[in-house]
Amino acid sequence: MSTIRTRALAGAATALSLSLVLSACGGGSDDSATKTTKGKVQLEFWSWTEGIQQQVAVWNKSHPDTQVKYVNAAGDTVYQKLRAAVTSGNAPCLSKMDGMNLANFAADGLLTDISKIAAPYKSRYTTPAWNAVSPGGATYGIPTGSSPLFTAYRADLFQKYGIKAPTTWADVIAAGKAVQKKDKNVKIFNMAGEDPSTLVDLSWEAGAAWYKVAGDHWEIGLDSPDALKAGDVVQQLVDNNLASNASYADPGVFKTWDLGKTILMTTSTWQLPIYDTNFPKSKGKWQLADAPVFDTAHPQTSSNFDVTAVLKGCKYPDRAAEFASWLSSSKESLTALTDPASKSGLFPAVKNVSPYVDKIIPAEMFNGKSDSAQVIETAASRVGEQWQYGPDYAAMYSEMQKQWGKVMNKQMTVKAMLTHLQSWVLADLKKKGVKAVAAN
Repeated sequence: MSTIRTRALAGAATALSLSLVLSACGGGSDDSATKTTKGKVQLEFWSWTEGIQQQVAVWNKSHPDTQVKYVNAAGDTVYQKLRAAVTSGNAPCLSKMDGMNLANFAADGLLTDISKIAAPYKSRYTTPAWNAVSPGGATYGIPTGSSPLFTAYRADLFQKYGIKAPTTWADVIAAGKAVQKKDKNVKIFNMAGEDPSTLVDLSWEAGAAWYKVAGDHWEIGLDSPDALKAGDVVQQLVDNNLASNASYADPGVFKTWDLGKTILMTTSTWQLPIYDTNFPKSKGKWQLADAPVFDTAHPQTSSNFDVTAVLKGCKYPDRAAEFASWLSSSKESLTALTDPASKSGLFPAVKNVSPYVDKIIPAEMFNGKSDSAQVIETAASRVGEQWQYGPDYAAMYSEMQKQWGKVMNKQMTVKAMLTHLQSWVLADLKKKGVKAVAAN
């Protein structure tokens, strides 16, 4: 949905185990997951976020008994390497992940269940962030950062075309049609042909739960009423030719916004410095606004979450959780990591984000007529709490990508795609021995 927001899918084709992601399952059932470690230890930590290495050094200086060895694991095959490392017994204790891959690693028994150890840290983070490290109820890591969605729009062109910042998705459709009547070459939105994250975000915002744990099984709701409501917005954007189709893989994608060919986007905090660099012609002409909603009485937005996972075989999970929580919730670490100078792009997953908002907003990018800081704080507080990643989410997303291009080319309806994915997921989970039923 937002610029360059393609979700990481490395390892998506990896076969899943037969385990169901529930609190009794997962990789780390050994006693070390509840013991208190004494003495000096060393933890290995894989990450690829800029600025993290410096914070590891800060931690090591003040925590002589828990030394962290940082490994820059950047690369397209990092998740495959992690899987191989766990299998061979050489895995790091900790690794950066996204919520989707954490769920898949948990389903494969490749993580340590740290539910009891992590419990004291839970209150520091938002509920959606904690959901991201607790697929099925058991906790396998600590939240690191979030990416709540809000809107950026060309204020000058909105004024030119006589439209206002949209409050709802119905407003977006109406604004897109109004613009089309005045200039067929200008679009209200962009949807890349390779990236179905628009539908993911809309479904989340509409209150849909594609995956949901219910007792001893998963409920699958890819074709639920809320999911279909989200799909209808995508369908209207397609049917009415309201969206551009610039590829997020194309470095020239920024021009569609900078040159005023597309005049609205949903975006997040980590992208703001990118726009400041890549929007030379339109700098100062943008404003931020709350993300469009489906229900003004219950406004929701969506997010991505970075997490720090505890791998299977970690000998010191208590120390691992302590470090991971310090990294993502201590004032010392967050003050450094949220500074644009760190280049981390990190936005906190903690409950109180207000101390870290102002400095991430490029001063010259937005024209100052809207309260950008308040927009970002509101987005962080509105992330829907119902969303969960299921045990084959990455494989499902890969299947959705195959169909998405057909939707964008009007060869398939969104409803048909969601109906297909519903059947596909139920069959896939059954094949893998995971108990799942269609949501009511």
